[in-house]
Amino acid sequence: MSRPKQPSALIAEDESMLRAQLRARLTQAWPELAVVAEAENGEQALALARELDPDIAFLDIRMPVKSGLEVAEQLAGDCHVVFVTAYDQYAVTAFEQGAVDYVLKPVTPERMSKVVERLKQRLDHAPADLATVLAQLNARATAGPLRWIKASLGPSMRLIPVDEVVYFHAEDKYTKVVTAEGEALIRKTIKDLFDELNGEQFWQVHRGTIVNLRAIDRVDRDYRDQPLITLKGRPEKLTVSRTFAHLFKAM
Repeated sequence: MSRPKQPSALIAEDESMLRAQLRARLTQAWPELAVVAEAENGEQALALARELDPDIAFLDIRMPVKSGLEVAEQLAGDCHVVFVTAYDQYAVTAFEQGAVDYVLKPVTPERMSKVVERLKQRLDHAPADLATVLAQLNARATAGPLRWIKASLGPSMRLIPVDEVVYFHAEDKYTKVVTAEGEALIRKTIKDLFDELNGEQFWQVHRGTIVNLRAIDRVDRDYRDQPLITLKGRPEKLTVSRTFAHLFKAM
């Protein structure tokens, strides 16, 4: 008697840390699943999917070259799709109705377990028709995250590109904006700021601290076994609080 075919998956995510976390969560929840390839952009994901014919594609909605939505549109009917996103606004009603699944970044073990259970039930059926879902998502994808910060630098004001920010830190009624070159202040709370930032790039690591993932050089452990972040271009280190330590467990 022949063995059933081992299910396979493709992961497409442009941030290496997030891609590693996604793979770790997936492996933990579904050890039998073979992750046959990883892609850094949409064009690569599409080429790998056509070459390897995976059963499932985990597609980051916002990727370079081609978005996850564009890839899903071109793979229509070829495989089951799970969208990966940091934006709650993408979790539209169609997701909850079961037409297609999604995971929010950073990916939690609980959410991944739910996604895996639903995927296992669907594998024996044809992939869902994503036309309606894609239309809804494309309509909502026009609003992007915060790109510029208007900050006080002494007596003057400065426009700081968000990509240049190493981290944000709450200080009394202000939030300190730290770049490789210096610091500035804004009148916005960490909570309000976090809601406006790109969650694929910025993670809250403490009640009063948000860090740019692209500015992380490495993550070690301190004497309490808490994650300790070494930054690129800055001498200070950031301690990750216990509340957010789980974000780095799979790395």
